Amino acid sequence: MAAQDHSRRRALQICLGAVALSGYATGGTTAFAAGHHPEGHHYPEVPGMSGDRRANELWYRFNVATLYEQSADVKEAYAQINGHFGGNLPVTLRENWAAMYKEPEYPRNYAAFMAPVTRALRILSRVQLDVFDTYYPHSRRLVGAFSDFGQGTLFDPRERPGLRVHTMDARPGQAPTAYHTWYLFMRAMMLLGVDVDRWRRVAPMLAFAWAVQNTALPAMDEVNPPLPVNTLRRLARTWLPTGSRQLDAAFQSFPAPPETVPRP
Repeated sequence: MAAQDHSRRRALQICLGAVALSGYATGGTTAFAAGHHPEGHHYPEVPGMSGDRRANELWYRFNVATLYEQSADVKEAYAQINGHFGGNLPVTLRENWAAMYKEPEYPRNYAAFMAPVTRALRILSRVQLDVFDTYYPHSRRLVGAFSDFGQGTLFDPRERPGLRVHTMDARPGQAPTAYHTWYLFMRAMMLLGVDVDRWRRVAPMLAFAWAVQNTALPAMDEVNPPLPVNTLRRLARTWLPTGSRQLDAAFQSFPAPPETVPRP
């Protein structure tokens, strides 16, 4: 019976993801182009903006909260994390995790490694989830925002020249590397009891965006064309049903995703 229930949950997750992505890809952009979204909110017009208005606002406000206008708590959290990694955060984090993954003690060893920054992770989790909940209170719609992020279809003139597309930073034609960093923070949060269920749901969306961006390879400072809908649906069916064990194995591939999702 447990196996049947697990299969039903997996099927439902695939269905919800595909439905959300399908509606977003076929009608979402035009529905929000005027600055409205289904909850009735209105966003001011930004001349020169391209792509879904609400998704643009989400990622812009995400940058404001976590980068441009950091609160004292966020600054303290980043300082604690940077100190834990000796000022070489992305490389140290990724290399340590990759080594720990190969040990029999995984994931307990990774949880112990990240435990000293639990308080900082709680602060960052609260700030990030607050932004998500402000603009996408229904989490399955968030799939579309991650889809647009990966495709690079969100051009926002409010951002800095050279980086005016809301997507993961990458050199032209190359795979981005920061998806690993964000996933490893999400994974640590799951293991340390920080908003576990929320990040367990978001992590497959992140992996989906990772696969989408490595397919689209968008430019960072110009309007990019969207991927074909069938391509997005295929990637959604592949990545949205993944669990933590599959994602752990998949993110061993660096910087681009593996050709197939590893079995748990």
